[in-house]
Amino acid sequence: MKDKVLIVDDDKSILWVLKRLFKNRKIEVSEATDGNTALEMLKGQDFSLALIDIKMPEKDGLDVLKEIKKEGSSTPVIIMTAQSTMKNTIEAMKRGAFDYITKPFDLNEVDIIIDKALEFKNLKKEASLLKDRLKEQWANEINIIGKSKAIQGVFKTVGKIASKDVTILIQGESGTGKELFAKLIHMNSLRNNGPFIAVNTAAIPKELMESELFGFVKGSFTGATETRQGKFELANGGTLFLDEIGDMSLDLQSKLLRVLQEKEFYLLGGKQPVRVDVRVVSATNQDLEKAIENNKFREDLFYRLNVVTIKIPPLRARRNDIPLLAEYFIQTFQEEMGIESKTLSSKAVEMLIHYKWPGNVRELENILRRAMLLSPNPVLSAEDLAIPNKKQHHESIEDIISNKLEDFINKVDSKTKQELYDTIIPFMERPLIKLVLKKTGGNQVRTAELLGINRNTLRKKIKHLGINIEELA
Repeated sequence: MKDKVLIVDDDKSILWVLKRLFKNRKIEVSEATDGNTALEMLKGQDFSLALIDIKMPEKDGLDVLKEIKKEGSSTPVIIMTAQSTMKNTIEAMKRGAFDYITKPFDLNEVDIIIDKALEFKNLKKEASLLKDRLKEQWANEINIIGKSKAIQGVFKTVGKIASKDVTILIQGESGTGKELFAKLIHMNSLRNNGPFIAVNTAAIPKELMESELFGFVKGSFTGATETRQGKFELANGGTLFLDEIGDMSLDLQSKLLRVLQEKEFYLLGGKQPVRVDVRVVSATNQDLEKAIENNKFREDLFYRLNVVTIKIPPLRARRNDIPLLAEYFIQTFQEEMGIESKTLSSKAVEMLIHYKWPGNVRELENILRRAMLLSPNPVLSAEDLAIPNKKQHHESIEDIISNKLEDFINKVDSKTKQELYDTIIPFMERPLIKLVLKKTGGNQVRTAELLGINRNTLRKKIKHLGINIEELA
């Protein structure tokens, strides 16, 4: 787009000189002779640059500058004046002027300043476009799929606390997407224009972790050939994500606590404190409260990190989301790999739903990626997914019952009285007692022993639950 410049001065000779200068550069020029007109033009149009005289009728140049900066204008402003005083110079720069020139001015010098101002404007525009592209890229990357109550509850929590500048602890099993949720928090925070820096504390050797987090000064240890910033300094103004925080050594935990309290630290080998403004989001798949009991984690640090806790449910606790996730991954892999469209057979979907998923969403993603790559079939079968059948039987009884109950409870209308306990317990007792009676051939004494209840209680339950013993003998 062609550059457009606004010149504001009540001196016609200055207007003529500057208009001629810009005409030679083939830059479109608008002009104003008083402050109020200039202000309206700057508010209503997008200029690449404005040159504004200080002394003008109605409103002076410094007031115009102050008001447009207050409005959030990104137009670089060069202030012009015939009175070169320290006070004017300082005041102009304080109010956000790009530069300051004194009349009568050298046109060559003005030309250089104009070049710098236009370059500054273009760089700022490019930076803004780049930020928008990065945000769009992040938005595509941070696509957390799920309609189950479990995951929707997490979304609600993120919505409530993302804009509150507090430390957050994300808890969840490996593969549940803790880093994705940390990014989601960052992108919905007031720091979303700042950096997001992630550190996996379990992946970095303990002896290197301090220099990784806090940086080091040249010569502070063998191999320190240059001064280097640490992750805290790189995350200044943004978010630092500390993954697997439970693996951090106790001595480093004390240094992390100090940074959270004082908002400053020392580079390894450094003598001057470095102040930072960083929001810390940490994550763990460990029980930190148990680690505190075992003296492996500092209690004071735990409370600093744990202002708000977000618990990410494992995939087995949100089975209703598995078909949605599978469909999303398959479509994503089709686009990434440029391969033909594929779908899952009903048996394959059933297998995915009932699998235990020890590796959670990450495991689902990897299984589907492998199947998409290796299977020539347009419809992926249960065999194409290559999930070992023995893993299907690793689910605990609690998991099996929980999965069945979730489907039932999701259908319940929370606004009406349901008396769930009295409704569900008989359904759970009846098949249990019937199965044990069948195992004992209808022997009530042996059945009562196996169930761990007395015989009279068993008789009452058989009658209450309407169990026909003759069918089971």
